[in-house]
Parts: sequence; structure tokens; C-alpha cells
Amino acid sequence: MVVRVDGGGTPPGGMPSGASEQEAQRLRLILEATPSAMLMVDRTGHVVLVNAQAENLFGIGRARLLEMEVEDLIPRRSRAAHHTYRTRYLANPAARPMGAGRDLYGLRGDGTEVPIEIGLNPIRIGNESFVLASVIDISERLATQAALETIGRDSLRRTILASMPCSVVATDLAGRILAANPATEVLLGYPEAELVGAPLSRLYAGDGQREPGDRVLDLPAVATGEERELTYRRRDGSEVPVGEVISPVTDDDGVLTGYLAVGFDITKRVEDRARVAYLASHDSLTGLPNRATLTRHLEDAIREAERKQERVALLLLDVDHFKRVNDSLGHHVGDRLLLGLADRLRRTVQDRDLVARLGGDEFVVVICGLTRIEEVSARVERLAAALPGSVSVDNREVLATASIGCAVFPDHGRTPAHMLKHADIAMYRAKAAGRNNLRWYDASMGADGSDKLVLSTALQQALDRDGELSVAYQPQVDLATGALLGFEALARWTSPALGVVPPDRFIPVAEDSGLIAHLGAQVLRQACRDAVTLREELGLPLRMAVNVSPRQFARSTWLDEVDAALSESGLDPAALELEITEGTLMDDDNDVRLVLHELKSIGTRIVVDDFGQGYSSLAYLTRFPLDKLKIDREFVRRIAATHADAAVIDAILAMSHALGMRVSAEGVETLEQVEYLRARGCDEAQGFYYGEGAPLVDVANRTSRLVPSAHPSTAGAEGRT
Repeated sequence: MVVRVDGGGTPPGGMPSGASEQEAQRLRLILEATPSAMLMVDRTGHVVLVNAQAENLFGIGRARLLEMEVEDLIPRRSRAAHHTYRTRYLANPAARPMGAGRDLYGLRGDGTEVPIEIGLNPIRIGNESFVLASVIDISERLATQAALETIGRDSLRRTILASMPCSVVATDLAGRILAANPATEVLLGYPEAELVGAPLSRLYAGDGQREPGDRVLDLPAVATGEERELTYRRRDGSEVPVGEVISPVTDDDGVLTGYLAVGFDITKRVEDRARVAYLASHDSLTGLPNRATLTRHLEDAIREAERKQERVALLLLDVDHFKRVNDSLGHHVGDRLLLGLADRLRRTVQDRDLVARLGGDEFVVVICGLTRIEEVSARVERLAAALPGSVSVDNREVLATASIGCAVFPDHGRTPAHMLKHADIAMYRAKAAGRNNLRWYDASMGADGSDKLVLSTALQQALDRDGELSVAYQPQVDLATGALLGFEALARWTSPALGVVPPDRFIPVAEDSGLIAHLGAQVLRQACRDAVTLREELGLPLRMAVNVSPRQFARSTWLDEVDAALSESGLDPAALELEITEGTLMDDDNDVRLVLHELKSIGTRIVVDDFGQGYSSLAYLTRFPLDKLKIDREFVRRIAATHADAAVIDAILAMSHALGMRVSAEGVETLEQVEYLRARGCDEAQGFYYGEGAPLVDVANRTSRLVPSAHPSTAGAEGRT
């Protein structure tokens, strides 16, 4: 499948569906900077990405190129053979340098043919395989070689040699230089007089007498007319990569009289090849090795550890709340955060260790040469402690904690695949434990559903049957009066096979797998029905808050789902609060505002959840019809620990009230937090201080104990459950 990506001042091009917009942009920029024509071809032979040089070479516009198969770009007589060759190549893909393979001709848009040379590199993007082809026009080289064939019998050869752009050196049978054209001096800095009489081997990088590889120059053996790549040494000692063709020179009677060595600078070709090889083995954003390079390194490390009876530790790091950073601050800030973490990891490990990026917000560190288990623990914990905690981006501090899973060879796996899988399971256990910590893999983790695939499959089944998924309700309290205002609906999952699965484990899996929209719709319908029951049972005009994921919000049917939930339950729309993320607002397109205004028109209330991480400004939020902000629990948790976080809360309260919005605090757990927030005019609060989420059948009982102590004095903790 080809996805066309246009705009932003970048020429349009295609990208495979596995590539993100940022990866697509970076790959296009790399290819556009390459001086050779570059084409990316998928396994079916379709062209999916080209650069401007490819348009120039073939005389065909980019849009048309992206509709063609690669065989369309070669003459009809060669297509069947090329198709057979391509099929064989895809069966066993490997890098093929320039100059290798058979002669090829390209077919230009005007029907003319152009001789070309192709270098091939297989690459993977996501789960898809492609071939990246670097194509150069060799018309000039062929013309030069053709001209050389006539030099030996052409009386005007000196004139021809003088006009050739390539270095041309004539030798006798022994390899002593007889003449050199002006282009030789341009390329190497040697005037002709200085070269005449010297051995041809003087041009080669080495000891001045031998060519690379310490082989004596055997002119009859190398004078085949075929190009070979090697390195010339310039007069100033610097080196230049060249493509060299040595041809025999005969007189009119066909007697061999000497040799002609033609050399041309291939620096750009070598750089192109290195760039393509780098792209195939490294992450384009951070410059770290990618998954393929990691796997090769890990295989080598495991072999060496087996030989030396050592251990290898593999750490899988997943940046906490990275999606929130991307959604709220933008992908450019997310990229800066990843670059900062990559740099810190590089500076923390030792020379024989490896830091790699798997993609997205996941990094891997391989620590080698460990002999004792105590040494493994010490190295791993030292690296985890060195993580920055926050990274400065554009003069603001962005949280940069990570959840880390660790697997050790041979204890937790004897292959790269097993070690990565087990480290991934341990990492998800670290996330479930509250993030920003490290967990070591043990065998019990693989059996309890920590594996994302197991959770995703089980969650899909839970959504299709009754009884596993439920909704709990956490009270929300008016800080000034102590009155119960309503509840927040919280998804809960009790699996027959996995037991109680915490939200920190199944919500991320629901987001990644796309099940969050289905889950959110179920919670919304149930919460509306239960809100009606609670309002009648408690005799209070209670509100019900329901979280809305960005995926839900983006669905074209979501407004209909909200309307249906209200209609079926009979709940007053004014009693429904829809909690959306800052990231949803940061999209800032007209559709977002239209949806929010539509929700307001039917009477629902709009709340921004987890506000306060510094990802959006209050002035920015005035563009939207919002009713309330909820201060992120991290700031509430650190009220007593840092004046800086308290100052953030003070600023949010003052500016929100000035803009006519109410403010609620999440994660309130202590009397100190309650008194601090009430003294500064915070409107509402929720958290364990007032009660955990409870099933519908327990809400009335817990509320009866909560309400009298919801506005506590120094007596304190009666309201906690």
C-alpha cells in the first residue's frame, strides 16, 4: 500500500503504511539530499518512493513514477529477464554495490534509453520489506571508455585525452607512466612531468609500490576493461576513492604496447552507499542502531558469553507518558526528548555495551562482559539511576522517566527473540507498578498475562461477553462545602484466566490495539445508566464524569454514541461530564471545535483531564468551550515536596477562575493536600482521601460514610477508604 504524503514544502512522495509521518519526512529528506537517483520498490515491484534526481534521470514526474512498476523503467526487451532476476534477488536479498551485476539500460519518459548502473540495498520498515535502489547515469563513463578504445590508433589521442574529464594515465608494458592528461593533475595534484617515469602503483594508496591488499600490480591481469573500486593517494597525502578501468593498448598490427588507466572520482557514490547502508542499520532520528543491528549484536554477544561463561543483560526502556508529550507539545518536542534520552544512555554505558532504539519510545541497552549476578544487578541499577528524570526542551522541563524491564542471558533466554520478549513482559510489569521503575523478568510473569498479546486477546474476548468488564465510581467532592458533587466512571476488569487486571495494564493495551473505542463506548453507556440510578437512590443532582480517549473522540460516530447513551438512559445531558485530554485539543483543527460545540449545544459539560504538565497554555484553551480543568495528580502529590509544583497549582487556579472555569484536583490523598487546595480556592477534589472507585452496589453505603467527613477538620481521616 502506498500512502502519499504532501505539503510542508516537501516534494510529495509515497511511503509504506508502516512508517509514521515523522519517519516518512526524515526518509524523504535523506533521499532528497542524495545526489544519485533513488527509488524504493516494494516486494511486488511497485515504486513507492523516489527523489528529485530520479525524476531528472528518467524524465518522468514523481506522481507518474509512483504509479509505475520498476520494469516499466527499463526497455521492453529486458523486462522478462529483469523480472526473473528481481524474483531471485527478493528470495535472498543482500546489499549489491555499484558496479556489480549486468549492464542495464533505463527507459526515459520520452522513449529514449540511458545506460545506468544500480546499487541495491534491502531495508525493512515496520513489517514490510523493500529494496532501495541507487541509480546513476553512466553515459559519460561509457563515452569515455569508447573513446579510449580508439586512442591507441588515433593520431589525435593527446587532444582527446586533454579534453577528457576523467584521469587518464598511459603506461608502457612494465607499468611505467608515459603520459597523463590534465584531469589527472586536477584529481591528484600531480603535474604530468612529475608522474612520467614513475610506476603506475605510485597512484595507489598503500606503501607507494603496492596496491591495496599488498598485491603487486599485475597489469595483464587487471587490464580487462572492467571497472574496479580502489583508492588513489593524492600528492598532498590525502586519499580519494576512484573507479578505475585499465585497458590494453595495441598498435595498428595488434601488438600490445602498453596500458591506459582511467580513473574517476567516486566519492559521491561511496557516500551514497554509506548513507544507504547507515539508513538500513540505524535509526534516522537518534543515530542509534536499529532493531536489525541490535539483533546481530545480541547474537554475537550471546555467542561470546557462551564461550567465556559470562552473562549478558538486556534492558528494554519505555518512556513514560510519551504519547502525552507528543499529543500535547507536538512531535518536534517528542523528538527532542528522545534525542536527550539517547544521548544520556550513550554517555552512561561502557564501550562494549550497545544502546539501540526499537522505534517509537522504546530503547534497548545490551550490557556485556558480566561474570557475577551481583555485577549484573549493580550495572543495571547504576544505569537506571543515571536516567535524567526530566529533559530541558525549549526552556521547559519535560518529564522523562522510563519503565524498564530486564532479562539476563542465560537465565531468562538464550536467543535474542526470547530475551526481547521477556524484557518486554518485565517492562509492562514495571508500568503496571506505577511506572518510573525497573522490574527483572521471572518465569511467573509469562504465565500471568503480562504479555501484551495475551492481554489484547483476552480483552477482546472480555468485550464480547458479559461479566468481565465493569465500572467503578470514585466520588468527586466540593472542597468549599464538603458536598458530594458526583462520580468519575472508572473501567475495571476481572478476567477468569488472569484475575484482576489493573487499569495501568489493560488501558495501554486497549489504546495500542484499537480496542479503546469499544471499551470507552461500553463504559459511557453503563455510566449513564448508573448515574440515573444513583441520582434517584441518593436524591442528589449528581454529575457523572466519563473519560474519552483521543481515538474515541476522532470516530465519526462518537457524537451519535453520546446521544444514544443519553437517550437510552434518560440522563439529563447537563449531568454528563466528558473528560478529554490536552492532546485532543492540541490537534486544533476545525473538526475538534465543531464536535465540542455540538456537545455543548446538547448540554453536556467538557472537562480537560490531567492538566498541569506544561503541555498547553491556558490562553490556548480559551479557543474551546470548556467548563473545568483537572490538575494532574503528579502536581498534587508533590505539593509538600516542592514549592515549584505548588506555584504551578496556584497559577492554574488563578488563571482558570479568571477565565470562568472550575478547577478540580485529582489524586488527593492527605489532609495536608485538602487544606492546601481549599485555602487557595480549588473548587473540587477526588482521590483516595475521599474514597476509591467502588462498584454501583457499594456506592450508596460508602457515600453515607463519606459525606459527613468530606469537609474534615483536624480530625482528619475518617473519609478515607
